[in-house]
Amino acid sequence: MVSTDRLLAFAAMSFLLIVIPGPSVLFVVGRALAQGRRAALTTVVGNTLGACVLVVGVALGVGAVVERSVVVFTTLKLVGAAYLVYLGIKAIRQRGSLQGSFTADAPARSDLRTLWEGFAVGVANPKTIVFFAAVLPQFVDPGMGHVTLQMLLLGLVFNVIAVACDSTWGLAAATARGWFARSPRRLAMVGGAGGFAMIGLGFTVATTGHKD
Repeated sequence: MVSTDRLLAFAAMSFLLIVIPGPSVLFVVGRALAQGRRAALTTVVGNTLGACVLVVGVALGVGAVVERSVVVFTTLKLVGAAYLVYLGIKAIRQRGSLQGSFTADAPARSDLRTLWEGFAVGVANPKTIVFFAAVLPQFVDPGMGHVTLQMLLLGLVFNVIAVACDSTWGLAAATARGWFARSPRRLAMVGGAGGFAMIGLGFTVATTGHKD
């Protein structure tokens, strides 16, 4: 299956992407600030289920193509890197409006609705889609066969890291609700820092990785 060095390298790249505040993280933090720990953790579960759907879709739809075409692989990587840079620039430009996502007087939601909303954000998260389509295939070794299974395994690693990191974000935000509420500028700083980090990740994706 996947060699240990590739697995560790993918885990490191996944962690780098996951800790950057993107749509899923901001949604989890928003739920934490508005409704507390339970809503935040329920949202994390929903996000993860959405990401699992993306993993399966990419593994089944992209794996076979990537296995046969270096051109397609390179194109996916470069397009994905460019889109990450775009998302980073967009996050920086819109950082001042982030506090609207963290309203403290949001109406209470049932666990099922919170789970569904988390799933919708997770399955439509452009950062995760780009990562699975453009970065994940770089860590697959076609020479070892079972490309689809390799991609599913790597996707599982990604989701385990995502659960840990997103839960940490959510619990920390729930604990610091008052601190964030006192200064909306702090939310803007989170969004701006995430934007710059996403731009850096985009350049990293474009300049690293190869297809054997």
